[in-house]
Amino acid sequence: MEGKERLLVVDKLVTQFFTYGGVVEALDEVSFELFDGEILGLVGESGCGKSVTAASIMQLVHKPGRVISGRIELKGDDLLQKTAREMGSIRGSRISVIFQDPTSSLNPLFRVGYQVAEPYVYHRDMKKKEAVGRAVDILKETGLPDAVKKARNYPHELSGGMRQRAMIAMALTCQPELLIADEPTTNLDVTIERQILDLVKDLQKEFGTSVLWITHDMAVVAQICDRVCVMYAGNVVEKTDVWTLFAEPSHPYTVQLLRAIPSEAQTVDELEEIPGSVPRLINPPTGCRFHPRCSERMDICDQVKPLEMEIKPGHSVACHLFSDRGGD
Repeated sequence: MEGKERLLVVDKLVTQFFTYGGVVEALDEVSFELFDGEILGLVGESGCGKSVTAASIMQLVHKPGRVISGRIELKGDDLLQKTAREMGSIRGSRISVIFQDPTSSLNPLFRVGYQVAEPYVYHRDMKKKEAVGRAVDILKETGLPDAVKKARNYPHELSGGMRQRAMIAMALTCQPELLIADEPTTNLDVTIERQILDLVKDLQKEFGTSVLWITHDMAVVAQICDRVCVMYAGNVVEKTDVWTLFAEPSHPYTVQLLRAIPSEAQTVDELEEIPGSVPRLINPPTGCRFHPRCSERMDICDQVKPLEMEIKPGHSVACHLFSDRGGD
C-alpha cells in the first residue's frame, strides 16, 4: 500500500504439530503483510490454518505444535527471537486478541471492570483504582450501556454482545499496534454482529490500530476489510484488496468460495458447493493442495507447488494458471 509502512511481516511461516498419527503440516510457508492502519482479512474454510497463524504470531503454539521456520516481524522486531518473558510483555500491550467466545475468555470469578483494567496494571504499572476508572471509560467507548454498573458485574450477568464489547475494551486498553480478531462475531445474531463490526471500525480509526480479522464469513470481509488474504489447507492462495477480490477473484479456490455464498437471487438448490473436502494435513496433497478439488486442474498441479506471483499491482495468486504471466 502506497504511503503506508508495514506493521507486520509474516514470511514463509512453517508451523507443524507432531502427533502420534504423524506430522500435521498446519502452515506451509505462509507469507503476508499488514500495513499501518488497515484491516486485513484472513479468510478460508475451517481447518485452513487461520487460527494457527494467529497463534504463531502470538507465540502461543503449544506442544505438540511448533513453529519450524520463517519470520514474523512487528515493526522490525523478530517475534520468533523473543523469549517467553519478552513475548509476555508484548501480548496485551503491542498485540491484543479478541477471541470468538468471550464466555471462555473472561474469567467467571472476577468482575468485568477488573478484567478490563488488568492490562493497565500489568503493562502500565497503574494503581488498581485508577486502572478500573480507565476501564470504565473504555467500556463507555465501546457503547456498553450503563458502563459503571456493568463494570461491577460478573461475565455471566452480561449478554453475549455485552461480553464481546468487554473483550474489545480489554483488547484496546493499552492501544496496541496490532489487534487480532479471531472470528469474534461468529456466535452473535446479525443485529449485534453489525454493531460489533461498526464498533471495531470506529475504534480502529480512533486508535489507529491495525487489525488482522480472521473469519470464514465473506459477508463480514466485505463489510470490514481493506485487503484480503485467502488461505487454503495451510497455504496462502490469493492476496488483494477487498474490492478486487469480489469483482475479479483469480484463484480457482477463491472463485468457487465466492460462488458458494448465498444471495437474495438464489434458491438453496442453485448454490454451488466446492466438491470434496479440505484435506487432512498429516498427509496433504502434493503440488497444489487444492488440486484434488479444482475444476481447472492441470498435470503440473499435482506435481509442483505453485509460487506466488503478482498478476496486477497489489494482487498476487499462487496458481499455475498464471505462471506464464509471472513477469507481466
